[in-house]
Amino acid sequence: MTIRVVIVDDHRLFRSGVRGELGDSVEVVGEAGDVDSAVAAIRELRPDLVLLDVHLPGGGGIEVLRRVLTQQPDVRFLALSVSDSAEDVIGVVRGGARGYVTKTISGAELTDAIARVADGDAVFSPRLAGFVLDAFAATDAPPVDPDLDRLTQREREVLRLIARGYAYKEIAKELFISIKTVETHVSSVLRKLQLSNRHELSRWATARRLV
Repeated sequence: MTIRVVIVDDHRLFRSGVRGELGDSVEVVGEAGDVDSAVAAIRELRPDLVLLDVHLPGGGGIEVLRRVLTQQPDVRFLALSVSDSAEDVIGVVRGGARGYVTKTISGAELTDAIARVADGDAVFSPRLAGFVLDAFAATDAPPVDPDLDRLTQREREVLRLIARGYAYKEIAKELFISIKTVETHVSSVLRKLQLSNRHELSRWATARRLV
């Protein structure tokens, strides 16, 4: 049976590459590059599965999960991201994704992962499975990081870009927001984390492998 899939990633060339690598058992019925267009496409097309990038303009993959699963709980999500940080993996799994694989995966492996998740299995790249097992070992798993839990999804996105050396103007362009809004988010992050400047933010993020 053909699995109907929507690809959500903010890089058009990457979406095209994924489409070309998938096997005949997968039919790509739609694509999206940000949160709003992803939610609209999923609601309209009602795919069996969504390939979801973690970092997206408009609120990130977690926001897509939140907005879609409240209305369409039967849609399966498989995260496909360049990030292999524990915070990202556990965040989307808590949000409702059924699996998480990194972008180093081959086309054949991705096709197999899609089939397994569509069939109800949970699939993770080998080195990521430990993050999930550790986080959900207890019935009431504690937050991954209490400091991170105080930040909104958008504040986390700004934090990562600051830590990667982006200027405010570049962050604004990447996230489709104004420079003033970037400054507001940075100020909020500094206040919540009790840090003084962007250099301390970078060190803080690097220590937690968020970069």
